[in-house]
Amino acid sequence: MPRLVRRADYFVGQFAAMASDCEVLIDTDNQALAQSICICAVSEVTRLEHKYSRYRDDNILYRINQGGRMEVDEETARLLDYAQQLHTLSDGLFDVTSGVLRRAWHFDGSDRLPSAEQVEALLPLIGWHKVYWHKPEIHLAAGMEIDFGGIGKEYAADRAVLAVNALLAEQTNHYDQQTPVLVNLGGDLAINGPRRNGAGWQVAFDNGDKQTEGFSLQQGGVATSGDSHRYLQKDGVRYSHVLDPRSGWPVKHAPATVTVVANSCTDAGMLSTLALLHGAEAEAFLRGQGVPYWVRTEC
Repeated sequence: MPRLVRRADYFVGQFAAMASDCEVLIDTDNQALAQSICICAVSEVTRLEHKYSRYRDDNILYRINQGGRMEVDEETARLLDYAQQLHTLSDGLFDVTSGVLRRAWHFDGSDRLPSAEQVEALLPLIGWHKVYWHKPEIHLAAGMEIDFGGIGKEYAADRAVLAVNALLAEQTNHYDQQTPVLVNLGGDLAINGPRRNGAGWQVAFDNGDKQTEGFSLQQGGVATSGDSHRYLQKDGVRYSHVLDPRSGWPVKHAPATVTVVANSCTDAGMLSTLALLHGAEAEAFLRGQGVPYWVRTEC
């Protein structure tokens, strides 16, 4: 169960999910309503974690990764369509089959790099073009895997907000009376609108200089991608956990972190991840997207 804490003029529901510290901020004075909203949001995040976690052997992702032709449900089909779209838009830089590289790479802050042979051996198992996907059927070749880690947390944040909105719709007939909510999954944010007083939610993040920057968010989502906590370092070279699926090696000259604001957390996460995959061209890529962003080049 989440822990509900009262702040000055709102409630915070605190919980852990998707290997992150998470929270739901609820702008209301009604504790019973805040509790219901919190439980609703956490239930949706938990549902998606159970459904798509690569660490479980009792969900649809596990069954897909066992190989063999199978049909998937509508939600999973939408995610697969989205993954296919991102693969096309990124010219293959974004690839949900590249998760198999974790068999060679372990980003624990050490200096233990895999050998070229270890990485090379995994490349035949990578490539969305090798996946048979004709909705609703999917088939993976032996040894291949799908991993939604690159989009899962942001998708869960958006879905949690939608679940809360549906709950509120059952309790009020007017959207204007909707309770403002912010879902924070380890720094990836989704909100359903401004606060009760009309002001935006205040968002702050580390700019890398032992200072914080902030902005006001009225609608949409925020996502941050980077290697602040997942990296390797050897002989003065820092190796990011952002891997190029074509080579199997970390993207060169990628920023330390990228933070993006977009219409949804899913969109923000897609743009921040694609920016990192563009390496030294990250800012040039973001400038062409027409969204607010912050790039930190060093940790």
